[in-house]
Amino acid sequence: MPRLFVAIRPPPAVREALLGAMGGIDGARWQDDEQLHLTLAFVGEVGSAQARDLTGALEEADSPAFALEAAGVGHFERKGLPTAVWARVPLTEPLARLQRRVERACRRVGLEPEKRGYRPHITLARLPRSAGPIGDWLAQHGTLRAGPWEVEGFTLYESVLRPDGAHYSALVDYEF
Repeated sequence: MPRLFVAIRPPPAVREALLGAMGGIDGARWQDDEQLHLTLAFVGEVGSAQARDLTGALEEADSPAFALEAAGVGHFERKGLPTAVWARVPLTEPLARLQRRVERACRRVGLEPEKRGYRPHITLARLPRSAGPIGDWLAQHGTLRAGPWEVEGFTLYESVLRPDGAHYSALVDYEF
């Protein structure tokens, strides 16, 4: 079964700036250029019929073009241990509207909505338990800025998990 997600891919100049912020946390698994994206909805594993239905439903998640930027950094934790560091993307009204439209498309084909509130970000590194401290990295990159860039669409991706990490393939591009 395909493992899917819907995301916005930043342009090369933004990805280059994000790649430049990577490094400095021992043991971190830094993302590569192919993996840099802003998730709108994580779909998960779905059957081929539901994936086909989702492909059609996402066509209705239209939006006018809008600007985004990465501004600052943050991290996720589980049980008091950091699990990832990321570049923050401010939640603008156009982004929130698009994300809600994508979520509605997912619900229309029977997919469960995400239980957690939407927190836009671009993951820069995954942190295993053995990763070094992140405080210095967060302080050094707290003023990170990348963009702005014009968002003119989004993409449905398939994620294939391999021993060396997730590999993403664009399945359908949706242009505004």
